[in-house]
Amino acid sequence: MANAKSVASKRALTLEKVEAIEVFWQSVHQASFKTGDNIDIAYAANFKRPEKPYVIIVPGRSESYLKYQELAFDLDNQGYDSVIIDHRGQGLSTRLTANRLQGYIADFDHYAADLQQLVSRVLPAQYPQHSQNAFMLAHSMGGAIALRYLQLYPHKVKALSLSSPMIAIASGGVPNWLAVSLIKSGATINNLLSDTPWYFFGQSDVNKSSFADNRLMHSQTRFQRFRALYEERTELKLGGVTFNWLAQAIKNSQNLFDDLDKLSLPIQMMQAEDEHIVDNEAQNNFCQQLNKLNNDYCPEGKTIVIAGAYHELFFEVDEYRDNAIDNAIAWFSQHQ
Repeated sequence: MANAKSVASKRALTLEKVEAIEVFWQSVHQASFKTGDNIDIAYAANFKRPEKPYVIIVPGRSESYLKYQELAFDLDNQGYDSVIIDHRGQGLSTRLTANRLQGYIADFDHYAADLQQLVSRVLPAQYPQHSQNAFMLAHSMGGAIALRYLQLYPHKVKALSLSSPMIAIASGGVPNWLAVSLIKSGATINNLLSDTPWYFFGQSDVNKSSFADNRLMHSQTRFQRFRALYEERTELKLGGVTFNWLAQAIKNSQNLFDDLDKLSLPIQMMQAEDEHIVDNEAQNNFCQQLNKLNNDYCPEGKTIVIAGAYHELFFEVDEYRDNAIDNAIAWFSQHQ
């Protein structure tokens, strides 16, 4: 790849590109479906190439498909249709607690079940002419959801590319045994004493930082763009996480390792070098164990490290973002 510092990015977020994204988004189909437990799941689909595999985008915690308009636009320019899901409890999907700002999930596998319903039932009914072979591109919590979906359900996903996947959450320097003990004990006490979910220590309705303080992305333009979106569409906002969400995330992490042998497709994992949200060591361990099962899973048993990047690879400065997108596109091209 050419040095992005000296060569203008082919995907720079210029004013012309912003205008082109707005035009593109007008043709994207935004809809929702209802789950068996009466939850509305929102999604956005750009389907116009029935002869080609499409890309299933699985976002991270607190994100909405509306945040991914630029990525859907860039994939479209590469010749890929896409669909993006809003997970239950966030985005435009049904919130799960009386306080709609709480990050909560009753059972982490519910996320995978929603994804299964979208891919296996909703899209075939909505787009019967479209090839149901697909690629999957998943970020952070979305990576944990994608892997669990692929472990639990029959699928037609040809290859998976992971961006900073939440194999485990970063403990912020707290010993892992202590963090797990605090979370599990807190969740147990919460469930015994109250029907209302409690925020984890230090978490609240406010999930906000200045650009200078953020450790998600280096791109001030993209940071301000997604913050403006959430200020304009206040229904997208989500606060911190509850004890139960964290307890379920820990349980899912263990499930991912326990069911490694249920994964049966080529997997690529991209890692942010300057990571503050998820655990890079857990990613490394996962990749090494995957590769022992099959050489197509995390080639050479290693993650692809995006040097210098923060967590949100697809919202980073062009140098890091182009690297991540080029890696994903090359991976999909290898497995057409």
